[in-house]
Amino acid sequence: MGSLSHELPPLQLKDLKVKIQDTCLVLPAQKTERRSMFLSNIDQVLNFSVETVHFFPQNKDFPPHVVAEKLRSALAEILVTYDYLAGRLKVSSSTGRLEIDCNGAGAVFVVASSECTLDEIGDLVYPNPAFQELIVKSFHGLLLDEDDHHHDQPLCILQVTSFKCGGFTMGLSTNHATFDGLSFKTFLDNLAALASDKPLAVIPCNDRHLLAARSPPRVTFDHPEMIKLNMEDSNSSAPIFDSSPEDLDFKIFRLTSKDIARLKEKAMASGGRTHDVRYITGFNVVTAHVWRCKALSLGHDRERESRMLYAVDIRPRLNPPLPASYSGNAVLSAYTTAKCKELEEGPFSKLVELVSEGAKRITDEYARSAIDWGEVYKGFPHGEFLVSSWWRLGFTKVEYPWGRPRYSCPVVYHRKDIILLFPDIDDDNGVNVLVSLPSKEMDKFQSLFHELLLEA
Repeated sequence: MGSLSHELPPLQLKDLKVKIQDTCLVLPAQKTERRSMFLSNIDQVLNFSVETVHFFPQNKDFPPHVVAEKLRSALAEILVTYDYLAGRLKVSSSTGRLEIDCNGAGAVFVVASSECTLDEIGDLVYPNPAFQELIVKSFHGLLLDEDDHHHDQPLCILQVTSFKCGGFTMGLSTNHATFDGLSFKTFLDNLAALASDKPLAVIPCNDRHLLAARSPPRVTFDHPEMIKLNMEDSNSSAPIFDSSPEDLDFKIFRLTSKDIARLKEKAMASGGRTHDVRYITGFNVVTAHVWRCKALSLGHDRERESRMLYAVDIRPRLNPPLPASYSGNAVLSAYTTAKCKELEEGPFSKLVELVSEGAKRITDEYARSAIDWGEVYKGFPHGEFLVSSWWRLGFTKVEYPWGRPRYSCPVVYHRKDIILLFPDIDDDNGVNVLVSLPSKEMDKFQSLFHELLLEA
């Protein structure tokens, strides 16, 4: 049965005692063309860093110093194909749009060591603030933060950190404007191939004009999942969701593959004879369960409307479809809306169906309309909260010459308006749900999570 991974915060190492051994810029292995790279309206609103850490056990054939050299060489090679990763963001003087100056300035490569062992870290699934040490935040005195997104800010940082046990981590920070989750997985596959002295696993499609707005733009749908930007405060680095100054508790709720099967059975049983079993997927039932718990944890206003967002890959939904190898951001926010009384009283199958309708809504024309909406109005996704799923991205399936990662995870910061789904370390079909909420809301969420799961 689903459970908290920890009823209380676990004993964690708060300091991994990481020391930087070497920091350098890695330039493309061959000269690349100087150009300005167009960014789509989807890319434009994702100007922030995404950090991931990939944990590897000891491999006697590949000690950490060998791994570091192979990754440094592979990074130089991959910057030829992904030339924009060696570039810098800038605002076009002619259009006022954010774009990438593909100037070959380079990516940051760091070699570090920790005085700890991987086993001393404990549960890798539990987001440890100390994981921040596994991705460098400064380079030659320049702070690599989000206060300045232009000029000298590198778009890619790779850090190899060795541990006393012989294991190591690969920490990667990339600007979200460069990749979505699927294209980042392709990037990892390509990096691993080059580190193995093999050709690229996939030739990426780097043409962001494929998702350019139509001329003239045509907004043919209402888009309640978007909110217009206050142009008086307009800046290209405005957040999609506002950070909350509140003190937040955070907990991980683990759903096993058996729990998910039970949620599917619950959706089937409550749907009568006319329900469509095609929408009863693992993602839809987990998301419906989380939506119900999150919405009802906020209070007792049964007439309040709850709007949940989640990302949908539009590559196969366009006509013609985008190449599966498209390397930019090809995701839009699907939304679903219901009153709290519907979430509390309605059959579970109905909630699952509502979740599925969010994705079904995104046809070719709807996606083009959403992109054009961004051209006309300038704005950001807007909802009560966003479910961000790393569950099926497959980062732990990447085949490096030293083996697959033991675990891969985002370096998360706690936000009450974002709920993360990411894979379990022991159960391939299980999922971890990371929730950050004020204390009273968390108590209610936790109670609902278990009560409603027991009903399954």
